[in-house]
Amino acid sequence: MLRHARELLAVRSPLDAELIVSEILGSWWGHRVEGGDVEKIIGEGLVDHAAAAGTPAALALLTGMAYLGTTRQAIKAERAALELMDRGVARPGWADRVGMVAPEACYVSRDVYGDQDSVVCVYSYGGEERHALVVLVDRTRPGAPPSAYAAQGAPAAGDGERAAPAGMVRDAWVSSQVDRLLDHCRREGRENPLVRFEELDPRQARALLEAALRATDQTDDPPVGETFGAYHAFVRARVRALPPGGRLPRPPACSSDLHAKIGVEFLASDEAEELSDRSAASRCVDRIIDYGCTCDFGRPLRVSPVKCQRFLLDWLPRKVLLSPTEQEAVPHVLAAWVRWAGRRTGLPEEGIRATLDAVWDATAKFAEAYRDPSAFGLDREVVDRLLPDGDMEALPRRAFALPFLSGTHRLPDRVVDLAALDPADPRDRRVMIEFEHPGAPPEHVAAHERLAERLWDGDPPQLWETAQALLDVGYERHEILHKLIDLLDVYHDDPQGLRRALRVLRHEPPPD
Repeated sequence: MLRHARELLAVRSPLDAELIVSEILGSWWGHRVEGGDVEKIIGEGLVDHAAAAGTPAALALLTGMAYLGTTRQAIKAERAALELMDRGVARPGWADRVGMVAPEACYVSRDVYGDQDSVVCVYSYGGEERHALVVLVDRTRPGAPPSAYAAQGAPAAGDGERAAPAGMVRDAWVSSQVDRLLDHCRREGRENPLVRFEELDPRQARALLEAALRATDQTDDPPVGETFGAYHAFVRARVRALPPGGRLPRPPACSSDLHAKIGVEFLASDEAEELSDRSAASRCVDRIIDYGCTCDFGRPLRVSPVKCQRFLLDWLPRKVLLSPTEQEAVPHVLAAWVRWAGRRTGLPEEGIRATLDAVWDATAKFAEAYRDPSAFGLDREVVDRLLPDGDMEALPRRAFALPFLSGTHRLPDRVVDLAALDPADPRDRRVMIEFEHPGAPPEHVAAHERLAERLWDGDPPQLWETAQALLDVGYERHEILHKLIDLLDVYHDDPQGLRRALRVLRHEPPPD
């Protein structure tokens, strides 16, 4: 990293220097290290290493980190830089101007569906070296925790359609061709009926980008562009340069009353009139509304090509146990929903047509993507016992936790039919675990109970991910159970520590 920092001695522009430092800081962004925070271990470690090196390149790097680093890195870097300057180490020519930027204006290019925003913020160094930071915000992937929406007192949106969820940052880049970029965006906003380009209050831009960047940072393996890490520190610093005070609308709550109201209105509409199986249509529209409420920031009426394809080809196959009639009906119900919701929310006709095309393109693939458990020879009654909530995603982990769902278990006072037990009931679950561990002491059975409950609930998700990784490299099921139990015993009151330990365990070498 210090060798890379030598490039800082050859540049004159503070913008070029900031981008180089951001690239260096981005070399560890998104990585995890055992035993602590990567920003502390590597980032603050780099400050100490540069301070000890005491070279002009080290001072240049520390100068950039004083602006672009995390709060702790910036404080340490500034102190170390002052010490090197007192010792007479030469400063780069751009040092006095680094970070001395002021925002000029912010804009946003939005698609009419609400899938994504391109936020454009223009900055300059005292009127010179104008440049634009472009940040792509994806609104189709919830990721931000509720605290990200610092919108106390902000008005809620009606029916969940006027809210502006933060989404998550997917990519970013910098352009020095500011006028050319803005001209292109304005022209597209005029000529493309599916795009809206408008000026954005810098305070709102800051609120939006802070929340979206936080969502990205708090997501494991976020789906970002290949070069995003190199821009991450630069984006963080430029967002801080925007004026504070903006507020995001509060995410709307999808109450059961609103859920029922929307469903009834749709089924009574002209668009739903041609749906032949009204009972299946009612169940399918409940799934569509559930998806919008839980996976689209509480926006059940929003429709788009991306959202519909993700619903059909990812969420339903992974999450929902559908009956054969529902499997057949759901694409047709979704198409009727697109026409009804698109009209209700004012989506342009071009947007409705494009979304319907996406639905029909996905219909044939849906038949392949959705795998009914009965197609694999799984008894429907067993599946129903493991999935009382209809959560298809839970089937493999629950079957892994509780594989003995039939047979008889002889107790001192009676014989228990395992097929009559409810695996969702903790008391029945204990009987199943005792059957698998005959003669085991109570504390051993209790440890397996605690693990089975965690796997049943998927808490945390990394528990099942780790079990799968160990299965893939050749560990036996019972070995895996005991490895997981050992971690639960150590980290039962430390969720963050448990997740870190599970990440380490996932990379366990194959057994001998």
